[in-house]
Amino acid sequence: MNIRNGLLGLVLAGMSAACGAQSAWSPQRNVEIVVGSAPGGSNDKTARTVERILVANKLVNITITVVNRPGGGSNIAFTYVNQRPPDGHTLMVGTPALLTNHINGSSPLSYADFTPIASLFNDYTVFAVNAAAPTRAGKDLVERLKKDPKSVAIGFATTIGSFQHVAAALLMKAVGGNPRDLKVVAFKGSAEAVTNLLGGHLDLVTTAAGNAAPHVAAGRLRVVAAAAPNRLGGALADIPTWKEQGVELVWGGWRAIMGPKGLSPSQVAYWEGVLRKATEYPEWKADIETNFWSDDFVTGAQLRKDLDKDYADMKAVLVELGLAKQ
Repeated sequence: MNIRNGLLGLVLAGMSAACGAQSAWSPQRNVEIVVGSAPGGSNDKTARTVERILVANKLVNITITVVNRPGGGSNIAFTYVNQRPPDGHTLMVGTPALLTNHINGSSPLSYADFTPIASLFNDYTVFAVNAAAPTRAGKDLVERLKKDPKSVAIGFATTIGSFQHVAAALLMKAVGGNPRDLKVVAFKGSAEAVTNLLGGHLDLVTTAAGNAAPHVAAGRLRVVAAAAPNRLGGALADIPTWKEQGVELVWGGWRAIMGPKGLSPSQVAYWEGVLRKATEYPEWKADIETNFWSDDFVTGAQLRKDLDKDYADMKAVLVELGLAKQ
């Protein structure tokens, strides 16, 4: 071997190894997963399920802390994460509130101010009434809304113009009504909305299926329709979809893991990889089934395309409601 060529080869090999070391990023200290709601809700469940599976199965070599920063319709959490350095050690559970809050003007931050990593699943909306209510099926609710929308007090979380408000508005549009005619009440959380429904203070709650299911199983609530493409399982297996009842309405709220704006490609690749592995474990599959979530892992360009579409769709409805500021 020519000595000069041999030395050149060693230099190139060293440079290649250095580049490889730079690209193989991994977290070096505790990682925070920030949640914009109090412990116990579906967003919190998402974060704690991810943390448990990643740590228990040694998919990461560091500790993970779930940090709850409720308030402002998740805006407190969004602001906190937006202000963190893009070093890969702060993540958050992103929800449709990131879109609606920007559209309705309650936050200057939008999904463009964060780094989307992976959408984990869809959480479809159900339409629930008190078990003692005369509303027995979706058609009964539709008839009431058409006849006198103000006679149906609708509760949801967490703000006027939220994702679950949009769900109610889409139903009104689908049956030929004006979404602005709805009588709506916003609560700090879905649990509070459900409590008011159980107490007879509301006629309807739009919420995630998992929030209603325990009360359905106990005979306290009745779900008249699910805004899902197919019937849900478990305690909600007998609940027809809106489509089965002649109403074109499919509406699900994704849960995504995001980071501060400016994460490097290697940081994104690392978290994409471990999250994908986490969703393949039996524990994840079990939680998906228990919470009535729809497994839907999306990353990269498709995730950004989905976010663009969701933003446009929600903005169109919020414009009709007179709530769009952006």
